[in-house]
Amino acid sequence: MELYNSLIKDTQGFLEKGIPTVWDYSEHDCWKDLGSSELVMQRDAAYELGASGKGSANYVLFTSGAEFVDRDQILLYGSDLKEIRGDTDFARIVLLRVGILDDDNERVYRILKDIEFAKYHVYPEGYMVRISPENYREQVRVSKQAIHHGISFRNIGASYIKEYKKNVNVLNAKVIFVTASGMDYTGMKDTAKKAGNITNTLTTILEGIPTDCSICSLKGICDEVEGMKELHFGVGSKGTEKGH
Repeated sequence: MELYNSLIKDTQGFLEKGIPTVWDYSEHDCWKDLGSSELVMQRDAAYELGASGKGSANYVLFTSGAEFVDRDQILLYGSDLKEIRGDTDFARIVLLRVGILDDDNERVYRILKDIEFAKYHVYPEGYMVRISPENYREQVRVSKQAIHHGISFRNIGASYIKEYKKNVNVLNAKVIFVTASGMDYTGMKDTAKKAGNITNTLTTILEGIPTDCSICSLKGICDEVEGMKELHFGVGSKGTEKGH
C-alpha cells in the first residue's frame, strides 16, 4: 500500500519545523468513552479546536512501510489541552501501517473505508467532535469539566489508536495532533483533499473506467500518485479490454 506515501512525505514536510511531544501508546491511557456522541453546550466549553475562522484539517493516510510508522504513538505539535486558553487552529492526522493489501483491489477499497470509518466510533467524554468530510475539517468542543479532570491529547490519541487497532489489518497507528500557530494548515487541508481523491479513485477504478488516458477524468491523479496508473491498468486488464 504505497499510494499515499508521497502524501506522508508532504505531511512530514509540514511538520518538520516543529518539535513534537511524543507518547508511546498504552491502552490504559484511553479516555472514558461514552459510546455515543455527547453534546457539549457552548456555555460548558472551555474552547473549540479548529473553530470557524481557524485553520483545520483532518485526514488518514495508509502505508505498508515501517519507515513511516513502526510503532503505535501519539504526537503533539503545539500546546496540550490543559494549556490552551482559547479557540485555536487544529489538525488531526492519522498514519496507519497496514498489511499488504495489493492483491484484490475491491477488498483493498472496502478495508480502507472500514478502517477510515473508525474515527466515527470514538466518543471521549467532554470532547465533542464535529467532522466535515466535504471540507476536510474537524472541530472539537472541549468541556471545562474534561479540562478539570486532566484530559490530554495523550488520552484522546490512545482512544483513537485502540479503535483503529480493532481492525486486524492495522499493524501500527500514529496519531498526530497539531495546535501550534504558524503551521501550514492550508497545505494540510489540501493534502486531506488529495487523500480523499486517491480513495475515491479506487472506487471509480473498481467500477471500470476507460483505459485511454486522453479521455480519462482521473488522469491528473494517476499522473501525480505513484502506483495509481499501474493499479488502474491492472484492473482494466481483468475487465473490459480497451486500447491504451
